[in-house]
Amino acid sequence: MAWSTNDIPDQTNRVAVVTGANGGLGLETARALAGAGAHVVMAARNQDKANAAAAEIRASHPEASLEIVALDLGSQAQTREAAEAIAADHPEIDVLVNNAGVMGIPRTLTADGHEMQFGVNHLGHWTFTARLLPALEASGAARIVTVTSTAHHIGRAVDPDDIEMEKGYGDWKAYGRSKLANWHFGIGLNRVLEAEGWSAESLIA
Repeated sequence: MAWSTNDIPDQTNRVAVVTGANGGLGLETARALAGAGAHVVMAARNQDKANAAAAEIRASHPEASLEIVALDLGSQAQTREAAEAIAADHPEIDVLVNNAGVMGIPRTLTADGHEMQFGVNHLGHWTFTARLLPALEASGAARIVTVTSTAHHIGRAVDPDDIEMEKGYGDWKAYGRSKLANWHFGIGLNRVLEAEGWSAESLIA
């Protein structure tokens, strides 16, 4: 039997945080969760696109409970600030979807000097998740979903002698590396949560 968003159970009184909720998979995830009754925190860098996305969701779900929070995963300081603001407003978070990312771009650096795709797709989400963990655990059965890609198959481990890929940069090579990092992060986080006896679970998608 095929699964569809109609199979999502009632999410009333649950809080979901979705990064990159202003377009693509993030927007559809936010739409589905809001349609099921969740309060959705749409964490996105581009606020104009986020507002347009929220309007689009409300067009199909007029009663949608939505909140927009600025999140720039390319800045560790702003990522911490965004996570702390969300946790202050929502002491219990039921779902975190780490979806935002950049893909196949020329070599650029984050505000902190990290190669952009690795910095945004992996390091930013690492920090964001870490800051939200207490609120996620407080919900009693939270799910942390990190979106990876089949591109993780072309990814290679970080070279400790060239962490920022100053030599031999390739746009898809860098993307694959970031998605491999997402894959290991999602699985590794779940192992740590299990070992510590936490109720939250980490999944990859």
